[in-house]
This record gives sequence, structure tokens and C-alpha cells, in this order.
Amino acid sequence: MDDVGSARHRNGTHKRPRLEDVAARVGLSTASVSLVLRGVPGPSERTRQRVLKAAADLGYQVDRTASTLASRRSRLLGVMVDIHSPFHAELVEHLHTAAEEVGYDLVLSTLTRTRDEHTAVETLLAFRSEALILLGPTAPGDALAALDNKAPVIAVGRRIADAALDVVRTADDDGVGQIVDHLAELGHREIVYVDGGKGGIATDRRRGYRTAMRRRGLDEYVRVLAGDHTEAAGERAARQLLGGPRLPTAVVAFNDQCAIGVLTALARAGVDVPGRVSVAGYDDDTLSRLSCFNLTTVSQSAKEQARHAVAAAVERLDQDRTDPREVVLPPHLVIRTSTAEPA
Repeated sequence: MDDVGSARHRNGTHKRPRLEDVAARVGLSTASVSLVLRGVPGPSERTRQRVLKAAADLGYQVDRTASTLASRRSRLLGVMVDIHSPFHAELVEHLHTAAEEVGYDLVLSTLTRTRDEHTAVETLLAFRSEALILLGPTAPGDALAALDNKAPVIAVGRRIADAALDVVRTADDDGVGQIVDHLAELGHREIVYVDGGKGGIATDRRRGYRTAMRRRGLDEYVRVLAGDHTEAAGERAARQLLGGPRLPTAVVAFNDQCAIGVLTALARAGVDVPGRVSVAGYDDDTLSRLSCFNLTTVSQSAKEQARHAVAAAVERLDQDRTDPREVVLPPHLVIRTSTAEPA
């Protein structure tokens, strides 16, 4: 019987392949094989490929329960994610990659319309997450600071001025300012903003709109409509505009989802975009890039945010960093075909 067979059978019964079996197949120590299978930097690429091939041939799977008990560490980063956000989905993909590169894995806990932040975080802690990466948290700063006493907290996407926490974000006020500048340079004056509701992110973006309009001498045209982060909010705002005496020449929405709602309602009413109304969003999520929307928006550099968030967690867990750190990345405007000069 060959090596695979001997690893799988003993006296006619199934035997689960062990780490020692993989090590024997490639002629390496179990310690070296373990490094490769845990994704820890060190082994060469050639060694890594040999080990992974041997593990696949033998049908070896990492026993995470056993490794956790042996090390008394889970090496898990807990991530709170809004299930309805395409941008959060993109962040999670990059977080997985960044975590695997440093020998960690992710546990995801979702926010839904019926599942709040407290429940999501408690689930992450129950799964022994060593650090918490919270995407767009809305909890008060003092609550997040208290949570940081249980496990290191990295808040992604939100400015938190009233708590000593690790933060990774983009300059949201500057990002919205770039959109207003772009529209003003095209010749727009009546630029309406669809708000994002409550929370620090919405506050910063709303402030960015007002500041940029004043800087451009457009104070008399400032108009903020109630909204939130959903397509439905964008549709409601657009219907409100359609019911008014005249349409503005441009609409800036809190995020891409809201902007897509605006586009949908305008298209249903037969309003040409960008011929009659220009529309812009924020996030540069996967939907904004579809040819049917081709939305002018602001990129938040999801890959860079993910990389910095994981690095912050590792610094807290493995390098004994205790001082809080804020990383503010510059946003950049992505111009597509949903904006043009006013007619």
C-alpha cells in the first residue's frame, strides 16, 4: 500500500492524516511544516509549495481545536461587518488576505436589520477572537473603549475623537469636498447632498459637503436632504426632488448605495443622467463600477484600510503596543460617466 493508503488505513479502518505524515512525506520537521500550514512567514516559497502539495495529496486538514488548545491562542481576528454593505464585503476580502499573510484567520459576525452591534461583538468574543476589527461601528466612544479592555479594538472607517482607540479611516470630509470641487469646476451650482443619517461617518461627510460649498462661494445653494446608507433612502430623496419646483443640476449621496437609489428613481422618471442631473456617490464599491451605473465616486482604498487594520491588531497582540494609533488615508476621486457639465 502506498503512503497515502497507509496514512488513511490501519487494519481496514480510516485514519486521519497527521502533521507527522505530512512532515515525513516532504522530509521536513513537524515544526517547519506547521509554520507553512499556519501561514507564518519564514519558509521559502519552494518549501511552502512542497508542504501544501503533500498536505493536499494526503488529505490533511489543520485541526484548529487541537492547535488552539496547544497554544492557548486562537489566532483569530473578529470582524464585525454589515451584511448589506458591498464596501464591507470588499474590505473583508482584503482583511482575509492580510490576516493570512501573518498567520491569523478571521471570524465574521454580521450586522443585520434585526442583529445589533452588541450581539455581533459578543459573538466574536464567544469565538475567542483575540482582537476586534469593527467596520463602521456606531457605538459611543466610551463603549468602544470599555470593549477595548476585553480585546484590542480597531475601528475601521470612523473617526473617534472621544476615546483612546486604534482607528483606520479615510478623511471623509476631504473626500466629499473633492466631489463638490469636481462638480463646481464642471459649472454646477445647485448641488444637493443626500445625508447618511446619524453617526460619525455621516457627520464628517455632511461637514465636508457644507465646508466645500462655502469654500466655493455656494452657501446659498446648500441643501441637505434626509437619508441613510441604503438604496431606498436614495430613492426617497430623489422622489422629493422630483416633486419640487425644479431639479438641482447635481446630487451627491452619502454612499454608493444611496446614489444608486437616486439613479434608479431618476431613470424611472425619465430624467437623463448626467444630461440633466449629475449624480455622485462615495465608497467606490463593486456596484458603482458596473457599466449600468458607472458612478462617479470616492475611493476609500479598501485594500490599504484592511492592511493597516490587520497590522494594528498584530502590533497590539504580538508586539506589545499599547498606545492608540490613528491612520488616516487620503481618499481620491474616481470620475466616471454619471457626472458632466450642466446643460
